[in-house]
Amino acid sequence: MARPTIADIAARAGVSKGAVSFALNGRPGVSEQTRARILAVADEMHWRPHSAARALGRAAPDAVGLVLSRPAQTLGVEPFFGELLSGLQAGLSTRGTALQLLIVDSLEAEIEVYRDWAAQQRVAGFVVLDLTVDDPRPAVLGELSVPSLVLGGPLEPSETLSYAWIDDAEAMLSAIDYLAALGHHDIVHVAGLEQFRHTQRRIAALESSRERLDLRCRSIPTDFSDTEGAAITRRLLASRERPTAIVYDSDVMAVAGLGVALEMGVDVPGEVSIVSFDDSLLTRLTHPALTALSRDTQAWGREIGELILRLVDEPGERVVHQHPTPTLVVRESTARVRRS
Repeated sequence: MARPTIADIAARAGVSKGAVSFALNGRPGVSEQTRARILAVADEMHWRPHSAARALGRAAPDAVGLVLSRPAQTLGVEPFFGELLSGLQAGLSTRGTALQLLIVDSLEAEIEVYRDWAAQQRVAGFVVLDLTVDDPRPAVLGELSVPSLVLGGPLEPSETLSYAWIDDAEAMLSAIDYLAALGHHDIVHVAGLEQFRHTQRRIAALESSRERLDLRCRSIPTDFSDTEGAAITRRLLASRERPTAIVYDSDVMAVAGLGVALEMGVDVPGEVSIVSFDDSLLTRLTHPALTALSRDTQAWGREIGELILRLVDEPGERVVHQHPTPTLVVRESTARVRRS
């Protein structure tokens, strides 16, 4: 008979392969009741560890894992991710470390991958993106005891995970203050996904400016896609209460919004000013060129790569790193409000 595998045990016990690996290797991650059931099934099937696989498992993996639960079609057109991944791999390459990337469709699937990869010792550490409100991932990663660097924050003071973050609130305030100085008081923020912490910080920054600057303002959450950015812009510009300025959370949405304004014959910046986050090459290829909150995304990616390698070298260390706040670069898409 063929040697029983972890997959065979998982199928008979009705659990994941990751849970089987945790149980067989005596690692945390499953309840004692589940562990006992898995061990009983393994004994019943006369399972024994494969010596070659065990030797391989002891070898230090030369990869860092990145699991993303975002729509693949959105990631494919978003310059931010291309620049971030390029910088991240550049930082890892200084040690000959690879980036193992997987795109999934939910946070639950993402967590399952963390458990499986940790159990199989496929990666030396994890980089985690898109921190959400009440995010379950930090607790899971803490249980797995695999070096992890969370992008976003700050986390709660009691957290033991490392994180790197950018002050989105301060960046947003600089854009709003600039627009207000140009006479704009009707401002709409076309935001990203509402559950993301960085989106919440940007929304809160706009709200905090309402009374301070006497603004008529609001945020509209989206999925970061060009189609959503275009659809929302079309509704805004067709409204009787048209805003005089729009701030977009991504360059893709801002370029789509600019295209809609041109389609509708709305002058930019004469009738509406546009500001974007990220400042990728897209903002400089349009006409008019877009005013943007600029950051060196590739440099941030390199820093992240270097930080996760540091955590792999020193597993007990905790790192808290703040990347410089994006700065406002003024171009042709913003101007003073026209007075009648």
